[in-house]
Amino acid sequence: MRTRLRGAAGAAALGLTAAVLAAPAPAQAALGFTPCPDDPEIQCATATVPLDHGGVLPGQVALSVRRVPNGPTPTPSAVVALAGGPGQAATPFARAFATGLSPARGARDFVTFDQRGTGRSTPLSCGSLDRDGSEPARAAGCAGELGPIRGFFRTVDTVADLEALRATLGYEKLTLYGVSYGTKVALAYAATHPTRVEALVLDSVVPLEGPDPLRRTTFQAIPRVLTELCSRDACPSLRANIRSVLASTARLLQRSARTGLVTAPDGSRVRFRVDELDLLFTLLGGDLNPALRAELPGSLRAFLDGDRTPFTRLAVRAQGLTGVASSNQQVSLPDNDALFLATRCEESIFPWDRAADAVTRLAQARAATDTLPASAFAPFRPRTALASEMAPVCAAWPTASPPPAPLGPLPPVPTLVLEGSTDIRTPLESGQAIAAQIPGTRVLGVPFAGHSVLGAEPAGCAERAVTEFFAGRPVADCPRIDNPFSVTPKPPTRLDRVRGASKATRTANALIATLTDVRRQFIGDAIAAGSGVRAGSRTGGLRRGFAEATRAGTRLRGVEYVPGVRVTGYLPDRGTATLTVSGRSAARGRVKVSFAGRVTGTLGGRRVSVQGRSAVARRDVAPSP
Repeated sequence: MRTRLRGAAGAAALGLTAAVLAAPAPAQAALGFTPCPDDPEIQCATATVPLDHGGVLPGQVALSVRRVPNGPTPTPSAVVALAGGPGQAATPFARAFATGLSPARGARDFVTFDQRGTGRSTPLSCGSLDRDGSEPARAAGCAGELGPIRGFFRTVDTVADLEALRATLGYEKLTLYGVSYGTKVALAYAATHPTRVEALVLDSVVPLEGPDPLRRTTFQAIPRVLTELCSRDACPSLRANIRSVLASTARLLQRSARTGLVTAPDGSRVRFRVDELDLLFTLLGGDLNPALRAELPGSLRAFLDGDRTPFTRLAVRAQGLTGVASSNQQVSLPDNDALFLATRCEESIFPWDRAADAVTRLAQARAATDTLPASAFAPFRPRTALASEMAPVCAAWPTASPPPAPLGPLPPVPTLVLEGSTDIRTPLESGQAIAAQIPGTRVLGVPFAGHSVLGAEPAGCAERAVTEFFAGRPVADCPRIDNPFSVTPKPPTRLDRVRGASKATRTANALIATLTDVRRQFIGDAIAAGSGVRAGSRTGGLRRGFAEATRAGTRLRGVEYVPGVRVTGYLPDRGTATLTVSGRSAARGRVKVSFAGRVTGTLGGRRVSVQGRSAVARRDVAPSP
C-alpha cells in the first residue's frame, strides 16, 4: 500500500515554462508592501528574482513575500521563517510563524516567503503526475514537461533568492528559523553567506547534505524512540520488549506480505496487503501523528498473535488512505509534488552515476546498498531502506543540473536546535551532528514530540526555550512528562478477554473501549488534517460499522471494536447519551453514558454501572466547508 502522487493545482507545466523563459529581467527596486487581503496587519509584496542566478538561462521567478514590520522603516536585521517540504508554502502560516517567533523578533522585522515553485511563488505543476501509471514513469513525464527549468529549483537557488530578498529589503543580517527542509535552507544560507547570519533556530534538522537516501539515522533512532514510547510500563500488553516485537513483525513480513481487513468510513470492508515497507512507513507516520504512534505497540502484538486487523488499519491510516479502494502503490510525495521532485531528484546524493539511465541507476544503488552491513538497518532489510526513500522515483528523473557543490563551514553564530525525542525522520541524532559543527549550539530534546516541534509539542517547552535563547539566558532542559497520547492496549479478539466479572460488565467495558477507539480515530484524523474534527467526517470501526461526526457529537452505526459487540446511537459532546448494544457476543440492551464516562443501564437482563476514563471527552469540531 502506497499513496499516489497528488498533482499540484495550477497552470500546466509547459505553460509555466513558456512564461518563465519569456519573462523580462527582474526589477531590483524596493518592494511595495501593502496590507495582505486575508490579514491586513501583515504586509504583502511580490519580489522578482532570476530563474537562473548564474545568468545563463533567462527568465524570472515571482516570490510571494509577507512581512510584519517593527516600525515605519526597516530594522537593521530581520527574523526569517523558512517552511519545510520541499514544497510547503510559508505565507499561509505567516501569522503563526510571527507569533511563535515573537521572542526572536524583539526590535526586528519578521519576514517569510513562499520558496520558489511553492505556494504563490511561481508554483510548479506537472499534468503527468495526475495520470495513471507507475510513479517512476510519472516522474519522468514531469521532468519532460518542466524541461530545462527543472534544474533551478534546488536549495542553492532558494539560498540565492533569500540573499537577493535580504539585499532588496535592506537588512544587514538575518536570524533564520527553519523547520524540517527549511533547516537545510537555513544551514545552506549560513554556509554560503556566513557574515549575514545573526542567529539560527533549527527545528527538526535536515542535514546540510540533505536527507540520506537510505535513512540510516532513522534506523539508528528507532530503538531509542520505541524504548521511550514504552517506558514506565506504558506497554503492558506486549508481553515482551517493544524492540523484539518490532523485530518479530519485520521477520514475519519479510517472509511474505499479509492481508488484513479494514473498515472503510462508509462501513464497507476492504482487504489490504501489508509488507515490510508498510511497517517502516507506519513507524514514520508516527512522527507526524502521535495518535498513530500510540497504537503501534498494541497493533504489532495483535499482528503477531494472528489478529491482522489493528495493524492493517494503522498502516492504512499512516499513509492517509482512510477511504481508498486500492493498495500497494509507490512512495508518497507531499504537495507540491512537482517542486518536491525537482528539488530532491536534482540535488540528492544517490549512490549512482547521474548520467546513467534509470535501470542502471537502480542497479548501482542496489549494489551499493548490498555492500553495507545489515546491522545498520536492523530489523529491516537494506533494500527496504532503499525502497522507502526517493531512489525508486528519482532513478527515472533525468537530472538537468550538476552535482551539488561542497559548502563552506558553518559560522559560529548562536544556534538553538529543537528536536522531538520521538521523531525518527529527523531524529535527535541529526541535530546533535549539526551541533558538532557549530560550537556552543544548544540542542533541546523535547519529550514525546515528533516532527516539527515549535507550536506542536505537548508541554510548551520549545516555546520557553526560544524565549530563553533570545533573552540570552541558559536554555533549560524540558521537564519529564507523561505521554499525552497514552499507548493503547492490544485490542481484544473476544469478549471474554475484556475485563469484568460478568458478561454484562465485560460488555459495558467493551462499549467504553469502543467509544474510546472511535474518539482516538477522530483525533488522529484531525491531527493529520491540521484542524478540528469536521462535521460530516467519518471513521470506520475497528471490526465493523462506522461513526460520523456532527456539530454537537458523534453518531455511531453498528460500530464494533470487540468482535460481536456492536454499538449504535448518538453520543453528544455534552450531556448524556443513550446507546444500544447488540451483537452475537454481547449482553444486549440499552445504556446511558454520562459526559464523565459512566455507563449505567441493563445489559443481558443485569443492571450495570461502570466508570470509563476517556470515552466521551469533548472533541473540537470544525464546521464543514
